[in-house]
Amino acid sequence: MAKRSTWALRILFLVAAIVFVAVQMKLFAVQSDSANRAAAAVDSENDCQSKMQSLVDKLMTQQGTLMSLEEEKKRLEGQTSELGLVLAEYQRKEQMTSMSDKLPEDVVAAVVIMTYNRPDYLDRALKSVLKYHKAVADRFPLFVSQDGADWTVMSKARSFSQVNYMQHFDEGPPRTAKPGEIIAYYKIASHYRWALTQLFNKRKFKRVIILEDDMEIAPDFFKYFEATSHLLDNDRTLLAVSAWNDNGQTQFVHDSEVLYRSDFFPGLGWMLTKAVWDELAPHWCHTYWDDWLRLNSTRKGRHFIRPEICRTYNYGEQGSSFGQFYKQYLEPIKLNDILVDWVSKDLSFLREEQFDREFGDLVAKAKLVNAMEALQQVKSTENEDVRMEYHTHLDFGHLARQFGVFQEWKDGIPRTSYKGVVVFRWKGPKRVFFVRDDSLQLLGINAK
Repeated sequence: MAKRSTWALRILFLVAAIVFVAVQMKLFAVQSDSANRAAAAVDSENDCQSKMQSLVDKLMTQQGTLMSLEEEKKRLEGQTSELGLVLAEYQRKEQMTSMSDKLPEDVVAAVVIMTYNRPDYLDRALKSVLKYHKAVADRFPLFVSQDGADWTVMSKARSFSQVNYMQHFDEGPPRTAKPGEIIAYYKIASHYRWALTQLFNKRKFKRVIILEDDMEIAPDFFKYFEATSHLLDNDRTLLAVSAWNDNGQTQFVHDSEVLYRSDFFPGLGWMLTKAVWDELAPHWCHTYWDDWLRLNSTRKGRHFIRPEICRTYNYGEQGSSFGQFYKQYLEPIKLNDILVDWVSKDLSFLREEQFDREFGDLVAKAKLVNAMEALQQVKSTENEDVRMEYHTHLDFGHLARQFGVFQEWKDGIPRTSYKGVVVFRWKGPKRVFFVRDDSLQLLGINAK
């Protein structure tokens, strides 16, 4: 019995020993695994710290680079400021020199080409102007006015010895009236104000003709403006003379010697006087200067002279307007190619009273056709002038779409219209008149 108890104790002791060894081995394994994990964690932490230090080093390096760039920016701004002062002093001296010389009496007008950042366009414009300018250079001093500091534009302008160069810088970035407005139109308006001030107030010209760097001119461009300059001086019912017809596409024009009065400012090559500038300058707009000139509140009942066939051609597909209307309305424009001796012509017919009488008579004698079927009736009429009436903007739009002329209105005035009448040719000498219901009365003609 005692012997069996001894063996049982031994077996029990052996089992306990085995269990103990197993537990110790398990504990050792757990401790080893924990140690490995701890070591891995330490390694990971060290790696993170190393990467963080590397990132900090990079940030410090970049901060140093940024500081260097900031210093370089300040240095360049300082140089720009110094160059601006030098340029301003140069222009001041140039202006003082020009003001000290009295303008000859036979000077008709200064011609200024407005430009910004299109040297290739400017080159084309200058070559077109200079083609006809040499014979009249003394009577039409030529200027290029550049907005901004594009070096290629400055170099291009200065490469033409016949050109007087001017440069405009804004005092600061323009402030738009509404979010999202195109800043370019603000800069253009500012540039126009500055250039006109320079030419009228600093250089003492009596008249200025304004072109842009995307325009070519006709052979009789200078004769046209010389002849109309006297009319503009003496007729207080006129605000400006323009070389442009918005409906001057090839299919809508016929006669190079026909001129009209218009309530709509055409722009695109136009002349104004010092007296008009003195009136406009204090109220000059901050943006969209051309549409501002089309407002009735600016125009104050005055009119513009325009030709049937344009004396300028606009090739500015690329620009601040992003080619608006270019393919449909600008590219097909016919540029006059006949040298009309305007100076020898009697332009008294353009005075309001006489023009209203003669123009109104043409309108009244035209065959009245149904507006709803206007195009078909015009096609079926031989060489007889035709007219059709409209009452509203919607009516006018319907007519304009039938023929393909401009539908746009500004402040209640259709493009090219005079006292509500829009006139254009239809594939030859035939005139087509869109006539507002009160137009004949405004022209002093009883409807027939």
